[in-house]
Amino acid sequence: MAHFIDRRLNGKNKSAVNRQRFIRRYKQQIKKAVADAISERSVTDISSGENVTIPNKDISEPFFHQGKGGRRQIIHPGNDQFSEGDRIPRPQGGAGGSGQGDASADGEGSDDFVFSISKDEYLDLLFEDLALPNLQKNQLDKLVQYKNVRAGYRAEGVPSNIDIVRSLRGSLARRVAMTAGKKRTLAELEQQLQTLELEPVPDQQQRLQLLEQIAALKASIAAVPFIDSFDLRFRNYQKKPEPTSKAVMFCLMDVSGSMDQPTKDMAKRFYILLYLFLSRSYKNVEVVYIRHHTQAKEVDEQEFFYSQETGGTIVSSALKLMHEIILDRYDPAQWNIYAAQASDGDNWTDDSAPCAALLANKLLPLVRYYAYIEITPRAHQSLWHEYEKLLAQHDNMAIEHIRELADIYPVFRQLFKKQAA
Repeated sequence: MAHFIDRRLNGKNKSAVNRQRFIRRYKQQIKKAVADAISERSVTDISSGENVTIPNKDISEPFFHQGKGGRRQIIHPGNDQFSEGDRIPRPQGGAGGSGQGDASADGEGSDDFVFSISKDEYLDLLFEDLALPNLQKNQLDKLVQYKNVRAGYRAEGVPSNIDIVRSLRGSLARRVAMTAGKKRTLAELEQQLQTLELEPVPDQQQRLQLLEQIAALKASIAAVPFIDSFDLRFRNYQKKPEPTSKAVMFCLMDVSGSMDQPTKDMAKRFYILLYLFLSRSYKNVEVVYIRHHTQAKEVDEQEFFYSQETGGTIVSSALKLMHEIILDRYDPAQWNIYAAQASDGDNWTDDSAPCAALLANKLLPLVRYYAYIEITPRAHQSLWHEYEKLLAQHDNMAIEHIRELADIYPVFRQLFKKQAA
């Protein structure tokens, strides 16, 4: 058996193609490790790279060996124990196969394969096949997206844009233009030479002159190059502006006293995932942060994630503030409006029904998508039951339940999975 080991020195990023091929080959194992890392990391470290471990049994290396191939049935002479078709029992004590002797008594063996993926690779795998639902391209201002479109041909460009057919067509036209007259003259001279040679006594001096002229014309025709830099034509591309999508995401988080620290930590993890997804996948997306207990307040990113303020629970205060901000700053005809609300579901009993009415009558007609995440290990509260009644009448709303850290990433993917065209 022969093993081939490539020991050539690789420059920076020369193995990038092989690395991407490896990631595609073991994508399932890598994605599982990425999903598991969400629940194991700290909130501040959720966007960095990751070390991925792949068991040895999942890695197989190709090797070259010699063999006759095909299926062969052989009974060796002197065999008095087995007949054709018998199954040979596995040797006891770990012997047999290609190994030598018994298994190790101290349990030593080869380590699993471990490699690191970068932050970009980690985030690409994390948000693969995700998209904002019902996103519409409806704006031509703040253009940041362009599409390359064909815009004829040009005489200069990079080799990858050469149009071979157009270049050869130009080469043929040039050669025809440069040699057509000479070929006609050449045909006339060859006809004169043929007529002269048919005479009983050809004029040798005239014959030599014709031969010289014919040779000179052939040399001149042969000197015309098959293709010249003048013939080259390159495909020309221009950037055409496309309608881009302006979107705003409202993040509503319950910070009341019923939200203990582990529950708040899970809510923050969800919103950090949402922020990373939006900032990585879209350019014109604004984020509005709203914290609420008995009162709602629009805050910045720092206060949203790290403020210690707490109190009672009136969810409708956050919904009313969101509606006011939409009317004041985000015209639904100009913006794609999204919202994600995280709560433990604990709300004043008299406030849950007004929350559902606010959603049904004021917010859901304005938003593209509204996601409600209830974070609690307990049974669903009154807010969940009120929101659940809206699902049948509104297809732009979704509700999900998070019980533990391991549920965060699957719920996130379920809420923002890419819809079929």
